[in-house]
Amino acid sequence: MKGVLLAGGTGSRLYPLTRITNKHLLPIYDRPMVQWAIEAVVNAGIRDLMLVTGGTHAGEFLRLLGNGHEFGIDRLSYGYQERPGGIAEALGLAERFADGEPVLVMLADNVVERSIRPMVDAFCASPVGARILLTRVEAPEHLRHLGVPELDGSGRVVRIVEKPDDPPSHFGVTGIYCYDAGVFDVIKTLQPSGRGELEITDVNNHYVAEGAMSYDVLDGFWGDAGESIDAYYMVNDFVRAYGANKS
Repeated sequence: MKGVLLAGGTGSRLYPLTRITNKHLLPIYDRPMVQWAIEAVVNAGIRDLMLVTGGTHAGEFLRLLGNGHEFGIDRLSYGYQERPGGIAEALGLAERFADGEPVLVMLADNVVERSIRPMVDAFCASPVGARILLTRVEAPEHLRHLGVPELDGSGRVVRIVEKPDDPPSHFGVTGIYCYDAGVFDVIKTLQPSGRGELEITDVNNHYVAEGAMSYDVLDGFWGDAGESIDAYYMVNDFVRAYGANKS
C-alpha cells in the first residue's frame, strides 16, 4: 500500500498566515504541520509516499522534506497541482505513482491523537473498495462544515452529505481515506461541482452506491488545522498539551 499526502489549496481560511507560505508549512506546536501527517502515515507502516501540492510555495516542501529519509520514508515523490481543482483532482495526479496498488490518502492539515494504523491494517486485510475514517462530532454547527454520513439501521453508510444544513448523523468524515486501485478510474468519471472542483465526497458516494464502503470511528481527538484560524490554534493547543499520533 502506498501513501498520498495532499498539501495543496490556497489556504484562504488561514489568511493572512498563509500570505507568504503554504498552510501545511505553518507550525503545529514544535514542527511544521505536514510533518504530523507524515508521521501518522509512516507509523501506519507505509514508507512509500507522494506529496501533492501546488501554488508558488511548492518548492519549500522539497527544502523541508528532501528525500524523506529523515522522516522514516523510503521513497518520497512529489506531485504538482497546477490550479486548485479539488481534492479528487489532486489525488488523480498520483495514479502513476500508485501503479496499481491501493492507497492511503491523508489531507495534510489533519491531526489525530491516536494512530491510524488499525484502519490501514483493516483495509489491507481486504483491500477492495474504500474505507473512510469518521469522527464523532456533537456540535451541529461543526458538522455543517463537514461531510456527514447517513447511516442505516445496521450502521452502514447509505450516503455522504457535504456540509448539510440538517446533519443526518453525529459523525464527520475526516480527511483520511483508503482506496483500492480503482479509485483513479472513478475520478475520471467525475464532473466538476458548482465550485468547479472534483469533489472527494463524489468519490466516496460512488463507493457507497457500489456497496463497497467501510469505515472506522476514530478513537480520540481529530482536528482540521486548516478549517479556520480558531481551529488552527485549537489544534496547536491540543498537540502542545497531549501530543499526536500516539499508539
